[in-house]
Amino acid sequence: MEDSIHRENHHSDASSYANNNANDSHGWQKVTYAKRRKNQQQQQQPQSNKLSDKLRPNGTIAPVGEKGANNVFRAIEEQSEDRRRRIEAQSKAAMLVEGDDEFVSKGRSKAKARVEDDYSDDSEVDHVRDNGVDEKQKKAKKKEKKEKRPKVTVSEAASKIDAADLAAFLVDISGSYGDQEAIQLMRFADYFGRAFSGVGAAQFPWVKLFKESTVAKIAEIPLSHIPDAAYKISVDWINQRSLEALNSFVLWLLDSILADLVSQIASAKGSKKGIQTPPSKSQVAVFMVLAMILRRKPDVLVQLLPTLRENLKYQGQDKLPVIIWMISQASHGDLAVGMYSWAHHLLPMISNKSSNNPLTRDLILQLVERILSAPKARTILVNGAVRKGERLIPPSSLEILMRVSFPASSAQLKATERFEAVYPTLKDVALAGSPASKAMKQVSQQILSFAIKAAGEGTTPKLSREAQGIFIWCLTQNNDFYKQWDKTYLDNLEASVSILRMLSEEWKQLNLNQSSHESLKETLKSLRIKNEKELTGADAARQALIKDADKYCKVLMGRISRGHGCLKSVAVIVLVLAVGAAVISPNMESFDWKSVSTMLSSFQSTNS
Repeated sequence: MEDSIHRENHHSDASSYANNNANDSHGWQKVTYAKRRKNQQQQQQPQSNKLSDKLRPNGTIAPVGEKGANNVFRAIEEQSEDRRRRIEAQSKAAMLVEGDDEFVSKGRSKAKARVEDDYSDDSEVDHVRDNGVDEKQKKAKKKEKKEKRPKVTVSEAASKIDAADLAAFLVDISGSYGDQEAIQLMRFADYFGRAFSGVGAAQFPWVKLFKESTVAKIAEIPLSHIPDAAYKISVDWINQRSLEALNSFVLWLLDSILADLVSQIASAKGSKKGIQTPPSKSQVAVFMVLAMILRRKPDVLVQLLPTLRENLKYQGQDKLPVIIWMISQASHGDLAVGMYSWAHHLLPMISNKSSNNPLTRDLILQLVERILSAPKARTILVNGAVRKGERLIPPSSLEILMRVSFPASSAQLKATERFEAVYPTLKDVALAGSPASKAMKQVSQQILSFAIKAAGEGTTPKLSREAQGIFIWCLTQNNDFYKQWDKTYLDNLEASVSILRMLSEEWKQLNLNQSSHESLKETLKSLRIKNEKELTGADAARQALIKDADKYCKVLMGRISRGHGCLKSVAVIVLVLAVGAAVISPNMESFDWKSVSTMLSSFQSTNS
């Protein structure tokens, strides 16, 4: 068809050349194809309007700027050049996405073929170009899609840890890095990081677990999954590391956990669904390593407590579950360390208005309840009440315990009964120690100071009565405290009256030795003299208190005197009987005088 059209046009052109040889066209006739012309009008309309005929009379193409320079061939060349540039640019972009040498070479061949075909058929070039771009874009999108990894649980990953391989690895890093303990510990963490690298955030949503679970449950996260053999090999290796290196490493692990916590909180606030971000490395490994260190070397936590108290980075309600988890791990290794950390770091939060809230109280109570529920906890804590020169429960913590366990009736909370339940054991730990020691005297001195103040708080009867009992306990620890009481008597008159009342009411239950009797007797005499002087000029309310105090002083002095009188009489009788028995005995030298002395001492102790 096209050949016939061409022949007809050629014949027409020849006739026109013969008849119009004198025309400016010199016989040249513009030949066009309908299909190509239509594509040119649709795709290059702006350019076609500008590129008009620019032919010289002899049929050659005039330079740009010269009249007759525009012609259809120049327009085609410019359009083809433009297409070639676009195709090459698209080919390069596709090659960058693929990143494959074979694909690059094929892409270049295809691009070259398209450029060559451009001159033959414009519509075919456009079709090839569009299809090529679509295919490459689809491939690029497929490459961008991340490959789905199989979901691995903590238990599955832990079960794959080979104890022999772990032991060989630890021997290797210990030999390779010598005294560089920091590097050894990092490599140790890397081993577990690789072991748990397949565990994603969805399989270990620790923030959610810590928020929704009890302290008893989170205490076993995630160590409950590790094989016993791998655990033993790890803690034995940890035990050989120095406390200095472990201190820095534990702080680094804690910082890693808190950084992940901040990231997840920020992600939850920025998204309605609160999608968790994938953990860096493996948070399972971080928790695993930190738990093993704290269980095997709990002293590390004791040394870090000042940093945790002073640095704001480690404070706040959102970080409290992590700190409680750490103390739980240390308690597993040493119950005394757990109690020390609880009393020195957590309990003071109760007296701080900014941190005292129901959630904080509940978490703090859960932890101490867990510590006290351990087998033989009371015996262990009372016997180890002093640890490396420091008391597990210092006097300041005992005062907090007294006030939260026995608040005013209007200030009672849901947690009050739980504090009252653990108070007796904690008080025994706080008061445990050798009475004759210098350290115990200092402790008793501090306790005496706040006990006499609390004893005078009539608005809280339970607190007042508990403080009275503790004050009397302090008197039995050292006779010098009687003198201190004498000095502060008038300043704490209401408290002193309540203490005198308790002494008189519970005289038979009190276990006072002979020296305490003498010190108390001298103190009561001094108090009566002060009462007599104070009555002059005192108001009615104060006079009533002084009269009550003087009444109890008389009662106590009478009981002390009767006790001494009975003791002397019985002692004389026993002594007379003993002498009589010795005289009657045929062998006076064989009489057991030591037994008589023991009997007298026993009787004295009973009546005191």
